[in-house]
Amino acid sequence: MIAIALLMASIDQTSVATALPAIQKDLGGSLAWSSWTITVYALGQIMSMPIAGKLSDQFGRKTIFLVAITMFTLTSLCAGMAGDIATLIVVRVFQGLAAGAIVPSATGIVADQFGRDRDRAIGLFTSIFPIGAIIGPVVGGVLVTYTSWRAIFLINLPLGVLLVVLVAVLIRRTPRTTAAPIDLRGIALLCGLLLSTMTAITALGTPGNLRLQLTAAGVAGAVAAVLCWRFLRHARRDPAAVVPMRLLRGRTFGTMNTVNVMFGAAALGFGTLVPIYAENRYGIAPLAAGGLLAIRAVGMISLSGLSVFLLRRTGHRILMVAGFAVMTMGMVMLALPPQGLSVEAWLSLAAGITGLGMGMAAPASNNASLHLAPREISAITGLRGMFRQSGAIVSISITTALLSVSAQPGITQAYVFAVFAVILLAAVPLILSMPDHRGSW
Repeated sequence: MIAIALLMASIDQTSVATALPAIQKDLGGSLAWSSWTITVYALGQIMSMPIAGKLSDQFGRKTIFLVAITMFTLTSLCAGMAGDIATLIVVRVFQGLAAGAIVPSATGIVADQFGRDRDRAIGLFTSIFPIGAIIGPVVGGVLVTYTSWRAIFLINLPLGVLLVVLVAVLIRRTPRTTAAPIDLRGIALLCGLLLSTMTAITALGTPGNLRLQLTAAGVAGAVAAVLCWRFLRHARRDPAAVVPMRLLRGRTFGTMNTVNVMFGAAALGFGTLVPIYAENRYGIAPLAAGGLLAIRAVGMISLSGLSVFLLRRTGHRILMVAGFAVMTMGMVMLALPPQGLSVEAWLSLAAGITGLGMGMAAPASNNASLHLAPREISAITGLRGMFRQSGAIVSISITTALLSVSAQPGITQAYVFAVFAVILLAAVPLILSMPDHRGSW
């Protein structure tokens, strides 16, 4: 049941990426603004992950898990009925809040259930998201091609209702910890920082009056700079900050947080942008373009189980380095024109190689810092997801803004994938600087 809930959230994210051009065509707006249906979903996850992590420890994982699934189901209904792009964006914020709350509460439930084997169990979570990445693009492509993008959201309703009933009946109550303060001010500062950054980037990528664009971007950028300064000051001074300094800096936590931002920018950004790339540069149909994400997911699944098995023998560092190197190779292949193969075969090969790299790296990176604070599993999981989604938001916002004003969006996006490759390579020295860990925790 825990896996099914994560699968539902994963399917929703990947299927919407496939449907983005259809949503833009039906509801109007530029690509830069339409992409907010994805980035605000990630923003909602960032807002809820640290809150849900602490609430799961405080009030019990089952309670928060049930609330999250119920909210996700209701917001899916609202998204499927949205009549304009603004309404859909607002609904997607709340859907992202629900999806973000699922991850830390589910991780806590699994950790409680599996005891000494929780490192392997949590590592196997990596296999759930690529399964969703296999199903999501195919489902999204079929629904967009033969029905409507609205069905992508409405299909969540029966599954969500079933999950609420099963979890309420079958999952036992989990232990609670002492109440801890929730840093609402810090969360508000962080989300305001990301939202103003997104607004500045999107303003530059929206066709129209150049002077107005520059003014809007400048104002939003100034707000972002002020919020960034205030957020960092708050993190230093408040011992209960949403991103406390003890989990923010240092050889392990500080480095891992930076790596998670880079991983999110390249790997999570990849998942949103590949279908658009295939359609823009090569004119591939939505169903086939979404299938590239399914191929990537197959690559992830084929190696994620082996990576989990090797964690206690090799440690996480070597698996992360190998995975990032293979992902870099796949990104470079995407940026290059087909070499001796058809377009479909070349893109499929590149997507598959990228998936192999993610399958190697993701389980190791998921466990890289959890052993240092095993009593704060939900909180650390929430922070990890927060940093990854932050990287994804920035990379997607910048890319879609560039595509909106580009005369050759396909070529522009090829350069973006080359930048992703550089980001992944730059993360390798950081990974090598981290302390390694083997065995259970």
